[in-house]
Amino acid sequence: MYYVNQEQIDLRLSFVPTLLQACTELREAWPEDVQGEAKEEPLLLHFAQERTLHLAIETVTDVGSLLIDAFMMRDASSYEDIIDILGDEGVFDQDTAATLKELVLLRRPLTQDYTAVRHKGLHPMIGRLPAALEAFAEAVPAFIRKEML
Repeated sequence: MYYVNQEQIDLRLSFVPTLLQACTELREAWPEDVQGEAKEEPLLLHFAQERTLHLAIETVTDVGSLLIDAFMMRDASSYEDIIDILGDEGVFDQDTAATLKELVLLRRPLTQDYTAVRHKGLHPMIGRLPAALEAFAEAVPAFIRKEML
């Protein structure tokens, strides 16, 4: 019998709508010039964007780690490996896996290389993240139900 920390998984998945709302609000608040091209954003929006991406990374990898601990019985060696293992195990489709892998690759720049020149404009991941997070939040409970049969 598997031990699934359902409480922690549910807690983290319940945060996904907050991340979706943050992505929507960032897209709506992002300044554009008259030609529709991105201008350099205000510092507060830049930090809000980075925090949204960082929280999305942590949410996905926390849930992923809990799933790996419960079902896969192998250790992930990195954040990218968490996504690879979940994709290999069929937790979500390959399109979702590709987007989530791209997301987790942002962790190092966001948490360690934060003094580097910042991204100008709205990060493209902010526009693609909602679909991937929604797919992730639907796929995880479906995977757990399937595995528990």
